[in-house]
Amino acid sequence: MITLRRSEERGLADHGWLKSRHTFSFAEYRDPAHMGVGNLRVINEDRIAPATGFGEHGHRDMEIVSVVLAGALAHRDSMGHSEVLTPGEVQRMSAGTGVRHSEFNASKSEPTHFLQIWIEPRERGIAPSYEQKRFGDDERRGRLRLVASPDGRDGSLTINADATLAIGQFDGADQHARHPIAAGRRAYVHVVRGAIDVNGRRLAAGDAAQLESEGAVTLERGDRAEVLVFDLR
Repeated sequence: MITLRRSEERGLADHGWLKSRHTFSFAEYRDPAHMGVGNLRVINEDRIAPATGFGEHGHRDMEIVSVVLAGALAHRDSMGHSEVLTPGEVQRMSAGTGVRHSEFNASKSEPTHFLQIWIEPRERGIAPSYEQKRFGDDERRGRLRLVASPDGRDGSLTINADATLAIGQFDGADQHARHPIAAGRRAYVHVVRGAIDVNGRRLAAGDAAQLESEGAVTLERGDRAEVLVFDLR
């Protein structure tokens, strides 16, 4: 079974300095029909105006993954990390027993566009930790590149969650991919940009598909597409 979530159906928050699209219920956007999928709880598509951002705030017992799409995101946290993320970089923060951090647009002239993803942890009360890696276009072009997994395999980030995340870029009929879905698991596909066929259904930027009992995710006929594929409990 495939359930589609079109881009325009998502929640919208416009705070002036921040414009955000919420795939699932978040903050003032409440939708009982869209509280998450499996252990995936948040996909926020955020656009931050120059020289603005999220002041210091706290999290606990959540796996937080950030994917920068354009611009530069300045991160600082209570663990002592001070980093600037740019396109191609993926960040993982395990909030565990508690962490405080801030996120700001590192540019005074250009907006920053990024995705923030929350996944429920498989173990609560762990020590907070942080990891950041670059996954270049050459690693993602025409294939799904694993970027986060419970065991950090294939050079991916290590997340404290029963989930994996892969990112791929597809352009043209000769670029396609297939991700098997094991029995009892589900997949969630989020299109970042462009357009692509997901199990025969055409999705465009901001669209998503939840797959249950499908056996596999198939990605075909990409048109300058960038896609996130979650494998979830």
